Amino acid sequence: MSNKYSSWNTIKLLWPFINPHKKALIIAIIALLLNAATDATLISLTKPLLDNGLMDKNYELLVLFSIGIIALIALRGLSNYCSTYCLSWLSGKVITKFRQLIFDHLIKSPISFLDKNTIGELVTVITYNTQLLSKASSDALIILIREIAYAIGLCVVMFYGNWKLALVLIVMVPLIILIAQFIAKKFRHTLVSMQKGIGNITTAADEMLKGHKEILVFNAQEYEKNNFYSINTIFRRSILKIVLVSGLSTPIIQLIATLALGFILFLVANQALDITPGSFTVVFSAMVAVMRPLRELTSVHLELQKGSVACESLFGLLNSPLEEDNGIIDLKRAKGNIEFKKVTYTYPTRTSPSLKNISFKIKSGETVALVGRSGAGKSTIASLLPRFYDITEGEILLDSENIKEYKLKSLRNQIGYVSQQVHLFNGTIADNIAYGEKNKYSQEDIIKAAMKANAMEFIDKLENGLDTEVGDNGILLSGGQRQRIAIARVLLRDNPILIFDEATSALDNESERLIQQAIEHLQRDRTSIVIAHRLSTIENADRILVIDDGQIVEEGTHETLLLQNGFYAQMYQLQFNS
Repeated sequence: MSNKYSSWNTIKLLWPFINPHKKALIIAIIALLLNAATDATLISLTKPLLDNGLMDKNYELLVLFSIGIIALIALRGLSNYCSTYCLSWLSGKVITKFRQLIFDHLIKSPISFLDKNTIGELVTVITYNTQLLSKASSDALIILIREIAYAIGLCVVMFYGNWKLALVLIVMVPLIILIAQFIAKKFRHTLVSMQKGIGNITTAADEMLKGHKEILVFNAQEYEKNNFYSINTIFRRSILKIVLVSGLSTPIIQLIATLALGFILFLVANQALDITPGSFTVVFSAMVAVMRPLRELTSVHLELQKGSVACESLFGLLNSPLEEDNGIIDLKRAKGNIEFKKVTYTYPTRTSPSLKNISFKIKSGETVALVGRSGAGKSTIASLLPRFYDITEGEILLDSENIKEYKLKSLRNQIGYVSQQVHLFNGTIADNIAYGEKNKYSQEDIIKAAMKANAMEFIDKLENGLDTEVGDNGILLSGGQRQRIAIARVLLRDNPILIFDEATSALDNESERLIQQAIEHLQRDRTSIVIAHRLSTIENADRILVIDDGQIVEEGTHETLLLQNGFYAQMYQLQFNS
């Protein structure tokens, strides 16, 4: 781990999040100091209670002591409640701020970053790691302030009782520090393994729930059960290692402290020290009591290690690059002239380019279809125009301006995107059609868009109509129904540029017919890029580009390409014969 994310620097990194709420922190610190002081004072009262109260039979003093002890216990309880509440409130604020920052960061992250990280890992960072960091930091703060103050108070009490016996404590301190450092080093590796284990569990559960139908149809229940059992077992072992390593500190420290106490008793038994019953009791009690803060101060290393591990992942994510958005042009409405000029693009996870020096133009209002084999580069072209990915070489122009010159939000406002894998959000049909701008559109606007998309045909049959819940990712709707909602969503926004990425490839004939009608309605007076698997759906396109191995191998209308008897004609013949 880099020095930037070392245990003690974790607190420094957290300070900007704590600083706005430092009043609560100050109150908590004062309360913790009071709590430690009352504990030490209660032990210090043992000496006068025994020597002056009980031995001298001073009953008036005993009454005063009883009142004082009750007052100290009340103050101790109040200070403990106050510190716990303030730190819990502060911890909640820090968690909320962190989670919001990470969520906001992920929303602005490029798709290439999400491609390289599993959903399970990212969900773990948002949920578990934020909680771990906040808890570790608050627990460490409690230990550092309260237990150090308590230990100092007990040392004062011991020296007050008998300074010679108190010197025994000095022998314990170096040994305890060495133990703490040793355990902290062993602890960190186990924590990293545990963190990865949580991510693996989340990923496995997510895949099982999303791929439940596939698991059933392939009878893969036993395979998935065994796979999850392995992941779960590895995680259990990581937890056990943490318990094992952290559990070592308590018995070892107790043994060292017990040796020190035994040595004190040896000195007293051999009359090597002249000591009163009260002095002996207060020193002995303080020596027993000091085991707690010493043990807790050892554990603070473990808590800080938890925080540093979480801190590394959290700040690592927050420091990951965001989408590049340096454009200065605020585009109101594009004409729709598109040009790719010698564009080359290679995905970050691949070594060979998906597009190789590709060039073409699309005029405003023109419909251009992209066809070719799977993996030829069609979807890559569709992903580059809205800047889901940024090109490696060349230029992409919109209305004669490089798309990087436009503000990212205004660029994407020009583009309506409908893919084969439509994603619907958990909510109503109306919410999904007006997604992102619910307050901008009226119910009448939503209905008009749904009618143009041929969606009202099934919406009217639903019990709650537009207020029907679609379920997780539209699970309660059919594929064709989801596609029509996606088209209605685009229709509502009236984008001048449209991209259809195999929007009808997985549908039945009736659904395809309805959606094709909706698409044709949507394409009027708009620039359209259509990626199609079924060539029958793009016969009326103004132009067809045949893509193979990241290059344009043929170009023309449906009729001219058939006459060429080339790649397109072979594809069409294969589909026609099948």
